[in-house]
Amino acid sequence: MRHCYAVMVSLFVVPTLAAAQISARDRNVAKTTAESPPVNTVPAWLSVGGQLRARAEAYNNGGFRPDNSDRYVLTRVLLNARVRPTRNTSLFVEGMDARGPWKNKAPAGAPFRDHADLRQLYLQVGADNSPQLFRAGRLELAFGDGRLVGPLPWANTARTFDGARGTLGGASYRVDAFAASVVKVEQDKFDKNVPGNNFYGVYSSITKLAPRAAVEPFLFWRRQSGLTTEAGVRGTMNFGTLGLRAVGKLPSNFDYDMQVAAQNGKLADESIRAWAGHWLVGFTVAGAPLTPRIFGEYNQASGDANSTDNKKGTFDQLYPTGHDKYGLTDLVGWQNMKHVRGGLDFAIAKGWSATTRYSHYWLADAHDALYNGGGAVLARSATGTAGTYVGREIDLITSAKLRPDIGLSAGVGYFVPGTFLKNTTPGKPYTYPYVTLTYDF
Repeated sequence: MRHCYAVMVSLFVVPTLAAAQISARDRNVAKTTAESPPVNTVPAWLSVGGQLRARAEAYNNGGFRPDNSDRYVLTRVLLNARVRPTRNTSLFVEGMDARGPWKNKAPAGAPFRDHADLRQLYLQVGADNSPQLFRAGRLELAFGDGRLVGPLPWANTARTFDGARGTLGGASYRVDAFAASVVKVEQDKFDKNVPGNNFYGVYSSITKLAPRAAVEPFLFWRRQSGLTTEAGVRGTMNFGTLGLRAVGKLPSNFDYDMQVAAQNGKLADESIRAWAGHWLVGFTVAGAPLTPRIFGEYNQASGDANSTDNKKGTFDQLYPTGHDKYGLTDLVGWQNMKHVRGGLDFAIAKGWSATTRYSHYWLADAHDALYNGGGAVLARSATGTAGTYVGREIDLITSAKLRPDIGLSAGVGYFVPGTFLKNTTPGKPYTYPYVTLTYDF
């Protein structure tokens, strides 16, 4: 453990302190020779940067219970350094310190806290904008709109993987292939991946198949050992996720985004068959004040009809950047759900936007559970007789760039339980407000 932190300090803190000392020396020189032009003494092969973020948030009636509320502040510091030995090779390192002052309710660690840990450390061959690129080490993975695979930056402890990723691209295509294992966040321990939990995939994007559109076929494969089937048999899970995403512009200021995915595999002798889909159409009122955009979308993911038949039908949303994909409160994830949402976006001024959204939710199968954005079970009817209508949600969000390096976002989500939640929980409305301030450097 001490060795891991020593490596992080030597690779991350030392370059950062060196850059700070150089900056301080430059300021002293500038004071004594104000008439002389500034001299940049930071070597061209070294760059340092990072992000400071603070978010105040709260919730009322957590779990739809009247006695469950919390108010707190989440802080996150990201500091990074990149060393470029040659024009086409580099070493990137990033440290993270995530804390939750005044966070009194569980969970205590992820996704809220991770004290002084190594978030990324990878070797890169190829320039950042090169069509050919290779990375190996601890890194982020993000594909498409992040509905299945992404770093989840909204969480205070953003997600990374240990593994390798290669990219091959051209004028009208790009193909990414990877082999990795997700990193488990430990609040007071060094973060590391879990042996036996492996993730592989190929994701491609083609821009010449349709006008003003990108078509993105993909295949992900997940393998995890030491799991238990519905029949109580321990074994290894192997299943693939085959899918297609298409996103683009249509005539007359319309736009669209659709994605479908099917899963097939086994956990020991238990079969896995599941699917999910996302369909969205938007329309921008060009030339109108505030440039309003109206959109409507429908999302669905399969559930499990029988928890004892040794057949899994619940869609696995893998490792998504799932925040606000199905509502600001993140009370509903892409598993055993049907979701209808309409919204209205405004461009208030340059760098300042606002949106309002209204959602309705149902269970895809009454015998399966309601899963939140992180895949955790929120409620379940053992007999499947509690109904399927989950509830409705309204969200109000505004975001602004105060300066190129300072961002501000605020919003509130209000969820009203429907028949299913009233029958399986106390059924109190859930409120989630937040304010976020971000500084990049």
